[in-house]
Amino acid sequence: MAAAAPAADGVPGRGPPGEVIHLNVGGKRFSTSPQTLTWIPDSFFSSLLSGRISTLKDETGAIFIDRDPTVFAPILNFLRTKELDPRGIHGSSLLHEAQFYGLTPLVRRLQLREELDRSSCGNVLFNGYLPPPVFPLKRRNRHSLVGPQQAGGRPAPVRRSNTMPPNLGNAGLLGRMLDEKAPPSPSGLPEEPGMVRLVCGHHNWIAVAYTQFLVCYRLKEASGWQLVFSSPRLDWPIERLALTARVLSGALGEHDKMVAAATGSEILLWALQAEGGGSEIGVFHLGVPVEALFFVGNQLIATSHTGRIGVWNAVTKHWQVQEVQPITSYDAAGSFLLLGCNNGSIYYVDVQKFPLRMKDNDLLVSELYRDPAEDGVTALSVYLTPKTSDSGNWIEIAYGTSSGGVRVIVQHPETVGSGPQLFQTFTVHRSPVTKIMLSEKHLISVCADNNHVRTWSVTRFRGMISTQPGSTPLASFKILALESADGHGGCSAGNDIGPYGERDDQQVFIQKVVPNASQLFVRLSSTGQRVCSVRSVDGSPTTAFTVLECEGSRRLGSRPRRYLLTGQANGSLAMWDLTTAMDGLGQAPAGGLTEEELLEQLEQCELAPLASLRGAPPSPSPRTSLTGLHSAFSSASLSSRRGSPSPPQAEARRRWGGSFVERCQELVRSGPEPRRPPTPAPRPSAGLGAPLAPPKMKLTETSF
Repeated sequence: MAAAAPAADGVPGRGPPGEVIHLNVGGKRFSTSPQTLTWIPDSFFSSLLSGRISTLKDETGAIFIDRDPTVFAPILNFLRTKELDPRGIHGSSLLHEAQFYGLTPLVRRLQLREELDRSSCGNVLFNGYLPPPVFPLKRRNRHSLVGPQQAGGRPAPVRRSNTMPPNLGNAGLLGRMLDEKAPPSPSGLPEEPGMVRLVCGHHNWIAVAYTQFLVCYRLKEASGWQLVFSSPRLDWPIERLALTARVLSGALGEHDKMVAAATGSEILLWALQAEGGGSEIGVFHLGVPVEALFFVGNQLIATSHTGRIGVWNAVTKHWQVQEVQPITSYDAAGSFLLLGCNNGSIYYVDVQKFPLRMKDNDLLVSELYRDPAEDGVTALSVYLTPKTSDSGNWIEIAYGTSSGGVRVIVQHPETVGSGPQLFQTFTVHRSPVTKIMLSEKHLISVCADNNHVRTWSVTRFRGMISTQPGSTPLASFKILALESADGHGGCSAGNDIGPYGERDDQQVFIQKVVPNASQLFVRLSSTGQRVCSVRSVDGSPTTAFTVLECEGSRRLGSRPRRYLLTGQANGSLAMWDLTTAMDGLGQAPAGGLTEEELLEQLEQCELAPLASLRGAPPSPSPRTSLTGLHSAFSSASLSSRRGSPSPPQAEARRRWGGSFVERCQELVRSGPEPRRPPTPAPRPSAGLGAPLAPPKMKLTETSF
């Protein structure tokens, strides 16, 4: 800003009307007249030349102003001609400087230009908006199951209580919170009751979790999305959410549709009615923090990295808790639940049959495969091909290890008894693999090095994976999604990067660069190519997101649609049509974020040194791996064939993880060299951060 000491002789830089005013802006000299600078009243320049602001002069007597000279040039030109010529200057930078100088006419013109580029109705991909629901009443009855079962092996009776019916009236969420505030979070930081913490969808249903309650919406063909269930207000913040809306194995009465919420070791389960309302099934305890909550068919599954799993069966109404090895990943295939453990073994449970051992009534947990090097299985993905014989399916399993290895194992239906056989091994990662996905056409792996993604194209013969010519490398890139360094990032389980989508179709990553960002980038999981970008229509930060594969209408010519669901800090929910975006693939920029877009995102936060949070445990992933991370910026695809970096650049890329990290280091200018992640399988974190806050926050590049 302008400077520190007042001039001794009268008003500095202002003399007779014909005198020239000399300015030194950030080291660059400008010359103009007093009339040019002061025609806008009550501006920075009128205060400066009237003596109301103290000044500092350089050695030549010019008034020194410590601002950007590049942005000052178009501002001075506007004062001279009253015409705006940005000359390639970013609009937000020009607006910021115009506000600093107090140039009201220029500020209004720039704000109007921004308003023309943005609309509260969104762009062509914007598909719907659901306002915040009404804040519900407090849950009065607290029923709980104090054990997995009664003596004799019979299921314990489940007590029920009616929940609050759906309220379709006023959408004034925040108004009902003034007299009843939420309790403090376990971390001691204030919670935001109106913030969307988690979003999940199944078929034509959506569940949205706030701090102390959840709501469910159902898509009706003629009337659109309708609120059909609202839970009572709970005594604890919701940390995990699961929804099942259609069970393919047959009608289960009131248990055909269910929603579950968990925090700590406690799980609360409701049955949903299609026409509205719901009833509480019961409260179940895992005994250890719940780090993954999901449905396999009509079975509710809860797992913890400690090695404990809980299964609730909708038919038998039986809650069973079982101890296995410490769990580091999971996936489901049909009615099978597969668990990857830190001892290098992959176990499976047929949760549909719910088998129990006769001698001790425990779950029948079987070891399917053991890693040759006994590395921890940190990511797991199962692909079931179409049936090839009457004896079953060809099962293909891809998994990642704590040492960075990627392996593919297969089991032929005629050799089920011999177990899966090792098919392929890749050692392209030097950090633990945190995500993996095996689909019909691609194998995708993500490691803990800033979410570095490696992809391969998969060759198949009659639907089965083939070695001729085998998997070929396709792309290498990163998905930058910075997390809060001080735990203020909200619920990390609601910000999983993916990949999302059916395994027989193109899958996508969802990229949110900084915690309080209002813009998301959708990118192909196979190549990193950008599909589209969406920005919240009301300008509020996006706090949770997911992708929903929605059933098609019964009308002729309709097809299933894919939607991106974004929950906002103000409690609203927005929907975006990814099917239309995928149909127009190729119109968006070829890569990930441009450097200009990246810097615009990073302006919303302050970067912390890289080593500040190295070694912290990862957050559990709600889909494929319990050690999911968020990170990284776009790297080059192998198909781009760009030139290789010079030796010093190559060394910097090797040490710091890419050109983006180098730029981050220049911004931070501090912090020791990052340590290499440890080889043992990382253990997920049980806790959740506090909600998003609009002010800038310190961030770390990765959190694992």
